[in-house]
Formats: sequence, structure tokens, C-alpha cells
Amino acid sequence: MNTSSRILVLAGAVATSTFFAGCASEGVKNPSGVPVTEMKADEAGFVRGTGVESQDLVAVTDKMARSIIGIPEIARATATPRIVIEPVVNETRFPINKNIFLTRIRTQLNEKAAGRVRFLDRDMMKTLERERELKRTGQVTASADPHAVEFRGADYFLTGKLEGMTTKAAAGTSDYILYSFRLTDARTSEIVWESSAEIKKQGLEDAAYR
Repeated sequence: MNTSSRILVLAGAVATSTFFAGCASEGVKNPSGVPVTEMKADEAGFVRGTGVESQDLVAVTDKMARSIIGIPEIARATATPRIVIEPVVNETRFPINKNIFLTRIRTQLNEKAAGRVRFLDRDMMKTLERERELKRTGQVTASADPHAVEFRGADYFLTGKLEGMTTKAAAGTSDYILYSFRLTDARTSEIVWESSAEIKKQGLEDAAYR
């Protein structure tokens, strides 16, 4: 390799090392990237569709939780009512996580109702039954009588339904959604409470819901 070639190779190596050193010190920048915007759950964002969104979830579940705690069967109960949550029925065209509505109603009541209502965790039944059997056979200890019936029965069942109506035209898409929830007496099958909320939105195009 002649002197001129060596000089060119050395110059290229120096330029390359300088470039990577600059990247390491300044960090990789992406001027074309879109930054993330943090928002409150009850705010309407700039990424919107005509279906169910977080601000709808917050508004609807807040209304339902306040309504439930005010009915006589709960507010004037001599003993703390026990509620079991049943699955929500989604009859809208949106493939959303429908049970998130009752999850938020439950957490709002558990947080703010000061013990005036209790929810029974039926999702844990297999685990609870196994634990009870371990106590009965003496494999684990229990502070209470291991032979006592520990599982409580439900006083009420809470469930809901999401129903929708869609209109599509050249001008865009319109979606109406009715959110309805009810509390049913476990002994008599009477509906002791029912409430609903309705939301209508229009837009130029749909959003993808996951």
C-alpha cells in the first residue's frame, strides 16, 4: 500500500470514529418520530373513533357506582349486601374488553363505599375450595374453625349489556351505544336497580379497537 492510500484509510477511520463518538455523546435522534402524549383517562384524546373509549368508560362507571350505592337495598341494608359480578354482554360492533366496565364499578365501590357493599370473588372459587380442603385435612392451619362453611352466598348479581346502532354514509360513520346495568336479587330474581347511559359519536372513519 502506497503512502497516499494509507493516508486515505487513516482519514476514513478517523472520520468514522468521530461520527460514532458524536452519536454516543448526543444520543440517537428521530426527528420524524411522534412523541407520546400522556393524558388522563377521562380526557378525549386526538386519536379517536366512534366507538367505546376511555372517557366513556370513566363517565359510565362513575355514574353506575354512585347510583348503586344510593339505592335503599344498599344504603339502608341492616347487613352488608354481597354481590357477585356476572359477565357483561357486548352487542356492539366493537371488539372491546367488555368486562372492564364491571371491574371499574367494583373497584370504585370497594374504594369509596366504606364497606357498605361486598363483592364475592367467584373467579377464585377453585383456589378457595383447595385452600378450604387443606385446612380441613390439617395440612394448613386456620384462625377460624376449619370445618365451618366459609363461603358466602350472593345477595345480588350485577351485570350489564352494551348495545349499539351504526349508520354509515358517504359523509362518515355514526355510532350510538347504550350502556345498561342491573342488580338482580339472588333470592327473588327481582331487578332491584337498573340504570343506563347513552353516547353517540360521528366521525369520518373508524378506528381499530383492540
